[in-house]
Amino acid sequence: MALHGKKHLAAENKLEALNKKLTIKEALSAVKDLAYAKFDESVDLNIILGIDPSKADQAVKGSVLLPAGVGKKVRVIAFAKGKHADDATKAGADFVGTNDLVEKISSGWLDFDYVVATPDMMGLVGKLAKILGPRDLLPNAKNGTVTFDIDKIVVDLKKGRSFYKNNKSGAINFSIGKSSFDVNKLYDNFVAFIKTLQASKPASSKGQFLRKVTISSTMGVGIGIDLDELSKI
Repeated sequence: MALHGKKHLAAENKLEALNKKLTIKEALSAVKDLAYAKFDESVDLNIILGIDPSKADQAVKGSVLLPAGVGKKVRVIAFAKGKHADDATKAGADFVGTNDLVEKISSGWLDFDYVVATPDMMGLVGKLAKILGPRDLLPNAKNGTVTFDIDKIVVDLKKGRSFYKNNKSGAINFSIGKSSFDVNKLYDNFVAFIKTLQASKPASSKGQFLRKVTISSTMGVGIGIDLDELSKI
């Protein structure tokens, strides 16, 4: 059994002392207050879904544009040529290329968060499937990262579009920002994500979709969110 440090235990005691059911904004405020690490911790959601993760038709995945961003510089690379390469560069892509980009990544370079590509480049990108696939970095038409409107997806990713999907346990872990964000920004991101997630409920999933929602900072204690309040979002 893992033992928590003094700072974590102090945070737990402080949370217990509140002794009341917290609203979403109060919970977000508490997460900020209880964050104790020396770095700017992420504010993360852990959500238990009412799905059977073993069934393909109950898989939950998608993306959401967080209105307040993600709180860090997002690095986007693009596989494109000609006009589309120019569009990607103007939109803010950190690196744009074709064969040169394949060689760079094949040599071990992975200093990026997202990969986008135009459809005509996917044959080339396929050479990197064994590298990008296991890291969930392979461009995919279903999530919008394979498109001729490459400038639009680059801008979206830079602004804070983030992807989510359930794990093998039927849960989703998702970051809504940093503990340095003010409560209103965290709340806006929280609401945007919850609305998008609720709209992702599979038709074959019956009963309550959001079973349990917990919020915490990277190193902090988990705070349960009132499911009744979520239903009002």
